[in-house]
Amino acid sequence: MSLPSLRLKSNSDRRIKGGHLWVFSNEVDTAQTPLTALEAGQEVQLETASGKLLGLATVSPDNLICARLHSRDAAHGLDKSLLVHRLKIALSLREKLFDKPFYRLAYGESDLLPGLVVDRFGDYLVVQITTPGMERVRAEIVEALVQVLKPTGILFKNDGAARKAEQLAAYVEVAFGEVPERVALEENGVRFEAPVHTGQKTGWFYDHRMNRARLAPYVSGKRVLDLYSYIGGWGVQAAAFGASEVMCVDSSAAALDLVEHNAALNGVAEKMTVVEGDVMDALRELKGAGEKFDVVIADPPAFIKKRKDIRNGENAYRRLNEQAMRLLNKDGILVSASCSMHLAENSLRDILLAASRHLDRHLVIAERGFQGADHPLHPAIPETGYIKSYFCRVLPV
Repeated sequence: MSLPSLRLKSNSDRRIKGGHLWVFSNEVDTAQTPLTALEAGQEVQLETASGKLLGLATVSPDNLICARLHSRDAAHGLDKSLLVHRLKIALSLREKLFDKPFYRLAYGESDLLPGLVVDRFGDYLVVQITTPGMERVRAEIVEALVQVLKPTGILFKNDGAARKAEQLAAYVEVAFGEVPERVALEENGVRFEAPVHTGQKTGWFYDHRMNRARLAPYVSGKRVLDLYSYIGGWGVQAAAFGASEVMCVDSSAAALDLVEHNAALNGVAEKMTVVEGDVMDALRELKGAGEKFDVVIADPPAFIKKRKDIRNGENAYRRLNEQAMRLLNKDGILVSASCSMHLAENSLRDILLAASRHLDRHLVIAERGFQGADHPLHPAIPETGYIKSYFCRVLPV
C-alpha cells in the first residue's frame, strides 16, 4: 500500500539526516504536502525538498512535533513485524545488563519506538503510549509483546499529560491476561511492590536505579530523610543498606502506606517513619523542631514542565535544596536529583552552589549520577537524557 508523502522545506532535512527523529511543523512544505490533509497517527513517507525518501514516520498534524520517524527503510512500516524486531533488539540490551527481569524494556526514541514506553515487572508489562501513531497500532503492540516475552499480563497505563497534548483519551486498562493491583519487583537486591494501576507513571521509576545503588556507602549507620518519597524507592533502599533510621515525607497517604509495606517486605519496618504532607511545610516544621539528619535525599517531581517554566522551576529547586541543607548535620550528605528535562545538569550544580553559599556552607560534589542503561540516551535527541543527580558533602566553612 502506498503511503502519502510529507515533504520538508529546503535545508530542513539536516537534523533528520544527522540522526534526529522529530519533524517540526515549521519544517514541512505545506504547499506541497499540507498537514491538514493527514489524519493523526497516519503513516507517511518523509521526503526531502527534492523528493528523496528519508524514511517512514507517523504524524501529529496539530502538534509542534508534527511527525516522528520510526524507520529509514520504506520496506519496514510500523506493523507487528517491525515492533517485534525493535523489541527484540531492546530486550537484548537489557538482558546483557540486568540479571533479573525488572527494567524499562522500551524507551521511546532511544529504542526507535517513538511514543512507546514499556516497563517490565517480571511476568507483567506496563505500557504507556503517548503518540497517535503508536495508539493506532496498540493491538499490534500487544501481539508483539506477547510474541517476544510471553507475559502473564499487559496493562495500558495511558493516563499521562503527554496524551492530552496529542488529544488522545486517557485510560487505564488490562490489554492482555491479568495484572494485579500491585506487582512485585526487585531493585539493587531490595524487594518492592508497585501500584501499577493507580501509581505515578507506570507505578515505579526505574530511571534512578543506579543512583539509588550509590546510596549504600553514604547511609550505613546514618539517619536519613527521604523527601518526595513516593513508595520508598530511595528510603527503603537506604534502610536496607544499613541506615539506622529513615524518615519518608510525601503528600500521598496511599504512597506512604506502601512505604511501610515495602519496608516490611525487607525486614526494616522498625527503622521507618512516615510523614504525610507538603514537603516544603514538612521541612520548615522539621527545622523548627530542631531535627537533624546525616543524609537528605531530595528527588522531587519535575518542577519544570515546559521551557517557559525554567525560571520559576529553578527557584523551586533552590528553595528545596537550601531547606534540605539546613537539616543536615555538620558533615552531612545531600543527594539532590532532578527529572526535569529542561533543567540542565550544570544548572542544578549552580543551584546547589548558590544555596550552599547563601547558608555559608562549603559544598563539594562527591559523585554525579544519571539515568540507568535501560533508559539509553539518543545522542541526537538530548531530551532523552533527563535524569541528573549530585551526591554532595555539605560542611561548615
